[in-house]
Amino acid sequence: MFIEKSKHPNRSGWIEVICGSMFSGKTEELIRRLNRARIAKLRVEIFKPRVDKRYDEENVVSHNANSIHSTPVETASQIMLYANDFDVVGIDEAQFFDTELSMVCNHLANAGVRVIIAGLDMDFSGKAFGPMPELLATAEFVTKVHAICMNCGNLANHSYRKTANEKLVVLGETDNYEPLCRSCFNEKRKAQGK
Repeated sequence: MFIEKSKHPNRSGWIEVICGSMFSGKTEELIRRLNRARIAKLRVEIFKPRVDKRYDEENVVSHNANSIHSTPVETASQIMLYANDFDVVGIDEAQFFDTELSMVCNHLANAGVRVIIAGLDMDFSGKAFGPMPELLATAEFVTKVHAICMNCGNLANHSYRKTANEKLVVLGETDNYEPLCRSCFNEKRKAQGK
């Protein structure tokens, strides 16, 4: 089940994390990096959580409608079943995976694989989201991307949920979420009594 170091004896692996709020271009950047790896003739595979069916059952699709074929999986450990013989592994919507994702990514990197992860660093309430904090701590490279605040036009780093639903995971787009800067996010949360 686990990839042995001998698969890539002359190559060092690492972890790259692309994080930020919704509508900040995380998936767009992930697709760009994976396409460049393919241009370099590297063997590339991308995974996404099966729960994310917003745009497509299988493909990873950005808000700008760029897409790349992926393998949907239920759990992080399933990535290990399919990750053999790849030079680069991409993972989208990392925040929806279980806590084993960090272990899986570190194991792949230790085996010489370049791992590129995209995900929300904070949930709708402004708290660290799922396995992202541990991934951010162990990654060699972190890119934080920003959206534009829909309230004031500043850089946005929060995903504000416009609906009253308090469930942690509520899939949606502009109907449920809008990017806000810290100040506007705090004002709206305070107005909601949160």
